[in-house]
Amino acid sequence: MRQEMAAMIALMVCAGPLAAQPPVFKSAQHDFRMVTVADGLDHPWSMAFLPGGDMLITERAGRLRLVRNGKLLPAPVAGVPQVLAKGQGGLLDVVLHPKFATNHLIYLSYAKPTGGDSLAATTAVARGRFEGGKLSGVEDIFVALTKGAPGHFGSRLAFDKDGYLFITVGERMVPSTGDLSAHPAQDLSNHHGKIIRLFDDGRVPPDNPFVGKAGARPEIWSYGHRNPQGLAIDPATGEIWETEHGPQGGDELNNIRRGLNYGWPVIGFGVNYGTGSAIHAGTIKAGMEQPVHVWVPSIGTSGLAIYNGNKFPNWKGSALAGGLSGQQLVRLTVNGKNAEFAEILFRRQGRVRAVREGPDGYVYVAFDGEDKPTAVVRLEPVPRR
Repeated sequence: MRQEMAAMIALMVCAGPLAAQPPVFKSAQHDFRMVTVADGLDHPWSMAFLPGGDMLITERAGRLRLVRNGKLLPAPVAGVPQVLAKGQGGLLDVVLHPKFATNHLIYLSYAKPTGGDSLAATTAVARGRFEGGKLSGVEDIFVALTKGAPGHFGSRLAFDKDGYLFITVGERMVPSTGDLSAHPAQDLSNHHGKIIRLFDDGRVPPDNPFVGKAGARPEIWSYGHRNPQGLAIDPATGEIWETEHGPQGGDELNNIRRGLNYGWPVIGFGVNYGTGSAIHAGTIKAGMEQPVHVWVPSIGTSGLAIYNGNKFPNWKGSALAGGLSGQQLVRLTVNGKNAEFAEILFRRQGRVRAVREGPDGYVYVAFDGEDKPTAVVRLEPVPRR
C-alpha cells in the first residue's frame, strides 16, 4: 500500500509541471504552443521588434508600450501623436526603419483628427526617433486625402528590400451604392481604398505608376481596395501580399502589383450586411484584378506575415493570415503570384489583429479583445514524438 501511495505521489509531482504548460496545438506540419509575451493590453494593434530583444506594441487607445527583458513596462512611451481613438480609429501600426540600428527611426500609422466634428479623422503616418525609451522629433510624413466614418482606416505599413514604404488606406466606409465605377476607391484623385508607395521620408518616388497623370495622386501604387488590414512583403521574392476585408463575405488575399485596379466595389464576392442583397454586378471585369484567395464567409482578415524563419521550417514561404471575426490563424502556401489554402492553425483563441515573424524565427500574434484586455503571444514549436 505504501509503495502504491509513493508511486502515485511521484506521478503527481512529475505531472504537475507538465499540466501547467500551455496546451499543444496540432497542425499538419508543426505542433506548437502559445506562450504569453505581454498581457493586459487594451486593443493591441501591432508590434515591432527592437535590437536586443525588446518589443514595441501599439494600443488602439493611443499608447505605445514597451516590453523590456520580457516584461511589459507600466508606463507608455512618451511622444506619440494625438489620435482619434473612436470607432476603429486610434494608434494602429508600428514598423522600424530598415536601418533602425543606426538611425533609430520608427513609423506609426494612426487615425489623425482633422477637425470639423468629433469623429473626423484620416489615416496618417508619423515618423520619430526612438531613443532612451521615448520618441522625439515626431512628424507626419503622410496624411491621406480621405474622409468618412471613423472606420476602415487600413493603416498597415511595410518596407520592401529597396527601402520603399508601403501604406494601406481603407475606403473609409463610403457606401457601395449608385454608380460603383464612381466610388472613391475607383477614383485616383483621392486616397480612399489605395495602397501608397513612398520614400522613407514621405517623398514620392518618380517611378510611381501615376506620377504625371492628370488628376491622379502620385503616391498611389494600387487602387480598388476596401479595407486592407494585412500587408507583407515576401523576403525571398519581393512579392507584395495584402489581405482586405470584404463586406458580408468576400475577404481577399491579393498579390499587389504596380498600378493595378483590384476592383472594389465594382467587382467582389460579398453581399450587403444583413439583407444579403447584391453589391456587385459580378466577380470579374476586364482591367480589374482577381484575388488569389477568397474567404466566404468572411473571417475578418487582419494581420499578415510571410514566414521565412527556421523555427517552423515546413512553414517557410507560407502566408500567415489572421482573422478577427473568424478568430483564427490561417496558413496558405504562396508561390510567386499564386496562393493555395493549406490549413487553419488555430480557432477560437481570440480575435487575431496582427501577425509578425520575430527576428528569433518565432511567430507572434496580437489578440484584440472587444471588451476585455488581451495578450500578445509567441508560437513555439513542440517536437513530435
